This record gives sequence, structure tokens and C-alpha cells, in this order.
Amino acid sequence: MRRPRQIQHCARHAATTRAIRVALAATLFSAAAVGCTSAASGPAAGPNASDTTPVTITFWHAFKDDREVGAVNDVLASFRTKYPYITVKVVKAQDDTKINQAVRGGTAPDVAASFFAGNVGGWCSSGAFQDLTPFIKADHVDMNQIPLAVQSYTAFKGKRCTMPWLADTFGLYYNKKLFAAAGITSPPKTMSQFAEYTRKLTRLNADGSIKVAGSMPYFGGYEMVPEHLVTSWGAKWLKPDGSSNTGGDPAFAKAMIWQKKLVDSIGAHKLKKFKDGLPDEFSAANAFETGKIAMMVDGEWRTSFIKNDKSKVDYATAPMPVADDMPELYGSGYIGGNVIGIPKGSKHPGAAWKLLKFLTTDADAVASLAQAIGNVPTTLQALTSPKLTVARDPRFATFLNVFKHPHSSTTPASADGGAYVANLLPFAEKWQQGKVSDLKSGLASVDAQSNAALKLGQ
Repeated sequence: MRRPRQIQHCARHAATTRAIRVALAATLFSAAAVGCTSAASGPAAGPNASDTTPVTITFWHAFKDDREVGAVNDVLASFRTKYPYITVKVVKAQDDTKINQAVRGGTAPDVAASFFAGNVGGWCSSGAFQDLTPFIKADHVDMNQIPLAVQSYTAFKGKRCTMPWLADTFGLYYNKKLFAAAGITSPPKTMSQFAEYTRKLTRLNADGSIKVAGSMPYFGGYEMVPEHLVTSWGAKWLKPDGSSNTGGDPAFAKAMIWQKKLVDSIGAHKLKKFKDGLPDEFSAANAFETGKIAMMVDGEWRTSFIKNDKSKVDYATAPMPVADDMPELYGSGYIGGNVIGIPKGSKHPGAAWKLLKFLTTDADAVASLAQAIGNVPTTLQALTSPKLTVARDPRFATFLNVFKHPHSSTTPASADGGAYVANLLPFAEKWQQGKVSDLKSGLASVDAQSNAALKLGQ
């Protein structure tokens, strides 16, 4: 998926790589197999702030692109200035499989960062990552600086084994030129408006195929996936006991009915053909960047892509429209992101915590990295840091506002590695193709499938 470009983005991978979604559960089961770890394996107390004994710690992260790696190194240079007695040995391009193998083999790094928040439930429940609560309490870390949605995907069943390290938030991108040509003066705020605008903006070729798509309501087209849609109805993915709520929350059925009605009104076969012909999402040929899609859901990183790809699209951003009967949700959206923690076996957990705390709670450090790679900072304080100059662009500011909206939501951590999310997409694809006769029972079957995976994960 990667290609040479000035700016690459990290947290997007958890939301965009379809094959990885399906593989999350299997990865988690691998993490759960690390071994039965008692609470004693975690830190017994917080770090000794006065300990300045020279130490070298190892930090693994998944960044590969030279600019991303350079941005991380710049932030680490600031850490070195603050903690000159701590040397950080950095290893780039480390994925979750490598982290799990290192934990099982007793060779884990002191600090590890992951693109895939779906693994948090397994890491917390198995003890593969240490509980950070003693550190947080000892240092009086203000967790209120982190929105509740973000807190929910970085902890599991009251155990916080990771902290958030930058986020992605999702909103609506729209082509101002195409809007003006269609006589549309403002972005849609409700889903009925969104459907109306989609039909109005869609233009066909002489043979009836789609020339310009008003939007991409067909699942599988770029960022059009269930988790980015059901948020507009305030869907709750899990029940209080952690089991799947896809069939229990009417929001899922309402979202599916809305989506299929829009797909059918345009033509499922037309949309599928258009979707199948879409250029690579992360290339300069992206259909929105070339004027072939008028509206789309996407993450904050697209602002940098448009700039770096030298696209001439005249665009603006807005929050995603919401259910007509839930106006209080407008301004909110879906949030996902990277996570970072201290694996089981860390040789220097005290020094590791100092690094982790700096990377995730120091406002300037968080904002500097977000600015460099085009993601959203993960603390409210960092949103106003002078280091975050991109916040001055109203098109990027949209996503900062979505991030701090009280109704923004996410897919929370689960022991099955997010199987409840992965299982819904194949069903949704069948639904839009007209292969599901009973939506209610179909969603219930998704719950059953997800709950079976949950039992295995536990």
C-alpha cells in the first residue's frame, strides 16, 4: 500500500486494510497464547522520579517511511534533552506479530507501539502488556485529557495496558466545485440530505455507467465500511458484558436499511462496477482527488495527501451527517488510532514508563509528531499546542473538533481482537447485494459468530 511520498500516515492502517481486519482475531489469539501472566508481572509501584541512573531502553515502532521515522526521532531527541540519562535504542518497522513473538520468547522491547488497537483486549487480558495503572496513579496523570472514546480502545475491562499515541478521526470531504454546479450550498447534516445530495451529484456516462459518484455508499469502496457509517446512528458495538451488540442495537439495522435504499436507488451493479474500478486509495489517482467522487468519508490524513499529491480538487470538510432524528450527534464521528505500551519482560519498566508518558502526555511532544505526520493529537491539551500549526487550516480543524466532541465513538477493545467488527463487513457486503432476506436474523447471526470468537479469545 505504501508508495514514496512526503508524508505517510500511521493509524489509518487499522481502519483501511481489509485483510488485516479479518486477521485481527487470529493475531490476538497468538498474543493470548503468550502465557498465563499474573498481576505480579506488572509494575508493583510507580517509577522513582528521582532515579537518574544511566540506562538504555529499547523502543519498537511500526513506522517505515523515512519522514515518519525522522519525525519520531525528532521527538525522541526532545525526550533525550529532558532525560539525558536514558538512551533509547529505536527499532523501526516492527509489527504486532514480531512483538508477540518477542514477548513469547522473552526478548520483548521495553516499549512497543502498534498501529492496531484491535489487539489491546488480548494484550491486556493475557498480560502480554503490563498494567500501566500504578504508573498513572503515581505520576497523577490526568486521564481526562484523553476523550472517553480513545480511552475505551486503549484499555480492557478496567485494565489499562496501553496509552493512545496519535489518532485518526473521520469526517466528510466534499468537492466545492461539484457542489456549486449542482446548486448545493452547504454540506449535508442529516443522512436523508446525504442520500439526496448523493443522487443529485451522481453523473452517468452515455452507457449508464457512473462517471462521477455523488458519494460511495457501496461497502468496500475506500473508507466506506460499517464502523464509519453506524456512528451516524450512535451505534453501540458491545453490550456491558462485552458481547456483540450488532443484532441488539437497532442503530445497526437502521444504518443498513439506509445504506441499501441509497445503493438500490442508484443501482447496486453500477456502484459495484465503479467501486471495482477505483484507483488505489493512497495514490495521487484517488477518485476524490481527481474529481470522480463528490463526497466521501475519510480521515484527517487526506488533507496532507491532497496537498502532497498536488491535487487541484477544490474541497472542504465537515463532520459526517447523522441520523435525522439524532441531531445531537452532529459534529461527532469515528475515532481510531495507534497504541503504545510496556510489554511483559521489559527490563527497565521505570525508564520505559518515562518514555511512554512523554510520548503520550507531553502536549508539545504529541503535537509535534501529529504535525509532522498529519494525524490528530491524542490529548485535548495538545490540540492547542503552538506546535500544531496545521490546526489553523479549517479543513484539518474539522477533525480536531470531531476528536473532542463528546458523542464521538470508536470500536472498543475486546478479547477477540475486534472480530465483532471484522465479522460485520462480509455480512454487510452480502446485504447490499440483496443476498440477505431477513436483516434481523442476519445481524443476530453476526452476533453469534462474534460471541463464539469472543469465547475463544478469552
